[in-house]
Amino acid sequence: MARIVFMGTPEFAVESLRALVDGGYNVVGVVTAPDKPAGKHQNILQASPVKRYAISKNLPLMQPEKLKDPVFLEQLKALRADIQVIVAFRMLPEVVWTMPKLGTFNLHASLLPQYRGAAPINWAIINGEKETGVTTFLLDCEIDTGKILFQEKIPIHETDNSETVHDKLMVVGSQLVLKTVDAIVLGTVKGIEQRVGMSTVLRSAPKIFKEICRIDWTKTVEEIYNFVRGLSPYPAAWTDLATVNLKVFDVGKIFYHHTLPAGTIVCDGKDHLDVAVADGFIRLNEIQQTGKRRMKIGDFLRGNGKKFQNV
Repeated sequence: MARIVFMGTPEFAVESLRALVDGGYNVVGVVTAPDKPAGKHQNILQASPVKRYAISKNLPLMQPEKLKDPVFLEQLKALRADIQVIVAFRMLPEVVWTMPKLGTFNLHASLLPQYRGAAPINWAIINGEKETGVTTFLLDCEIDTGKILFQEKIPIHETDNSETVHDKLMVVGSQLVLKTVDAIVLGTVKGIEQRVGMSTVLRSAPKIFKEICRIDWTKTVEEIYNFVRGLSPYPAAWTDLATVNLKVFDVGKIFYHHTLPAGTIVCDGKDHLDVAVADGFIRLNEIQQTGKRRMKIGDFLRGNGKKFQNV
């Protein structure tokens, strides 16, 4: 039976590791990120979801600070892996990904070559894509550019946000990992180069920082709607309205011709808080004020309605 080393860190990776373990595959080692400081004073070390799962299954575990550390490399080599499976981990040095005799493959949450980068799910929704998927590919020297092994598509529905798409791809991806391992072991798959046609517009998926998450009210209804759901629930779109900082998790679309300046607030003080945009209004449905809990807009307006009604 092929010896597998699994590398990953977040919850997205756990589902693939679980599928391997439940499927009876020979997982001989798990590599994940070092514990991170957490808590109000950053004085508590928090284990990654992959580490917690690995411990629960008594899987050999490594948490190297540096992937070129000689001690780690010797430990990894000693596992004699035939295949390395990478899901939501960091970029590997060549000395690591070339170690297994059958290769190293990565599961990426997009239909490569589209959305190479750290946040493929978020950017696919933000850009209004109607479908996305997962790809397994062989690692090479550049990020997300290796030969494609398999892909699986799913639709992105109008009501989806980054959380729902994440959860769907997490499950679909775990099954694609099993399919890929089986095909590599049997020798029934050959990687296909990622070809980009002259007319193809490649969309990237760079890491998302706070300032990127600020809502631009000069955009259209559709653009802002996709922006909000592409960032919901994390890291969340945000805005400053009437000097109040709000994270925005859910919005509605109102297409309506008006002459109001972009960003104008229209609020009944009780149930509705709408913001004027280029071709209508965005209705805030669920928000979170700094230092407060997440809540429906009606609950928020019960204590803040007058402030927004009088803008």
